[in-house]
Amino acid sequence: MSKTATVSLEPTAETLTNPFKRYVLATRPAFLTIAFAGCLLGFATALESAFSWPLALFTLFLAVATQAGVNVFNDYYDHLNGTDAANVDRLFPFTGGSRFIQNSVMSPRQMLIYALILFGAVIAGGLWLIATRGIGLFWIGVAGLLIGWAYSAPPLKLNSRGFGEICVAAGFLLIVVGADFVQRGAVSLTPWLLGLPYALLVTNILYVNQFPDRTADLLAGKRHWVARLEPSVAARGYWLILALAVAVLIGLVATDSLPALALISLLAVLPALKAGQVLTAHAAEPAKLVPAVQMTILAAHLQPVLLAAALAWTLLG
Repeated sequence: MSKTATVSLEPTAETLTNPFKRYVLATRPAFLTIAFAGCLLGFATALESAFSWPLALFTLFLAVATQAGVNVFNDYYDHLNGTDAANVDRLFPFTGGSRFIQNSVMSPRQMLIYALILFGAVIAGGLWLIATRGIGLFWIGVAGLLIGWAYSAPPLKLNSRGFGEICVAAGFLLIVVGADFVQRGAVSLTPWLLGLPYALLVTNILYVNQFPDRTADLLAGKRHWVARLEPSVAARGYWLILALAVAVLIGLVATDSLPALALISLLAVLPALKAGQVLTAHAAEPAKLVPAVQMTILAAHLQPVLLAAALAWTLLG
């Protein structure tokens, strides 16, 4: 994707005069489906319990709203530290933020207020779910919100300190755990284990996205691992995370924690392998990384959906 093409795709105040459309797009909705996929997996791990469609739909709303709030918070804090303004290698819409602040679509204050409103809505809805399904959900929700905020917000700025990958893995694993808890009404080890491959594949979305952002992040003092290492060395981290996801999945099948049919979700490895090859070949050439980003996103969606289908077939078929 050329720089001219990237800029032409970006939002502007002139093209987003509709307030509803503006606020929807500010959340980076193209990425919100990854929370949806995590919820599907969480519902599937709890299928042995009584299933409630109203609770499932409300859970989906809260999970997506949480991720939306995290995205908006991240845009706000990346404006404050200057990384998005300095990012000339961005691959919009995948990296470099929503560009809403940089392109004067919304002011920094509007973005901050919007993020707070989204988190407020999640807290309000979460309190109702806690009253309905149990106090255990409180700790899952609190942990998810804290991780989402601390990922980019000072003073913690965990991504800038090399803990971003841990934040993403933990945050998206909590989506699976939370979705399971809402249906099951109790704590279970199952979603923690079965959600790990999904959480790791989502982590690779962050990881590959950091390569185009690397130069700007270094200027802004964001010292994640892709920024700390030379691109060719950092690319090996993608393979490490992918290998760990595959090993966990196979291990779960080998120990009978998952049915053999769950191996069908390894089909998600195919686009991830392609992504890894592109990243390895072009780690220092941001403009050539679009296929790697796209294939990584596909893998992170495909695996939980296939695994959820395998669990549903085994339990209900």
